[in-house]
Amino acid sequence: MRQLASKWLKTKALLRHPYTAVYIPETCLYSEEQLRMMLRRHAFVFIKPVKGGGGNGVMRVAKERKGYTCTRMENAYRFDHFKALVDGISRLRIQRPYLIQQGIQLASIQGRPVDYRVKVAKEGEKWIFRAVVARHARPGLVITNLCKGGTLLKGREALRMIYSQRLAIRKRREIVDLTRHCIPVLERRFPGIGQLGFDYGLDPNGRVWILEVNTRPQ
Repeated sequence: MRQLASKWLKTKALLRHPYTAVYIPETCLYSEEQLRMMLRRHAFVFIKPVKGGGGNGVMRVAKERKGYTCTRMENAYRFDHFKALVDGISRLRIQRPYLIQQGIQLASIQGRPVDYRVKVAKEGEKWIFRAVVARHARPGLVITNLCKGGTLLKGREALRMIYSQRLAIRKRREIVDLTRHCIPVLERRFPGIGQLGFDYGLDPNGRVWILEVNTRPQ
């Protein structure tokens, strides 16, 4: 069964398809100039390793009224100017290539962000849905990973805690339908994959975003 560690390659594959591309937050490879550009365009961004999982090495970076903040796990660092921010990120990051992703303000429960994991696996010639669940970040964190203290919720239950019942039903259907569109796009680009884990974010208005795709979902 083929596995593909690079988040960037999977993102590029989905960006090439017009249907799935509109669900992808603006994403680029990390560099000082790209970071400057992304912080001009977005209120905040996430910097994450191209390869890796479990939320390891992920940072949230925002431009404040005065200076910048960089948050990693529960630790927030403040920098007076851009060069200090870049130097700080260099010290905090693990030594591997990184992506910059447009920050999405996720809908929350009790003030803590929630995202959604959809797991699918290929059995014979068919792809089977294994799970549609939500992950609720632990207090003080902006990442939802279960291995970092996040709480697992039923997907339907979490959606109904945030949106009206009608909108919750519609959004779950949209996530499932989007997954069905993504599978053949990725399978054509990466023959031999046999399981996928899609991480979706929904903002307070209910817009769906594809945050990440894993070929070895935890």
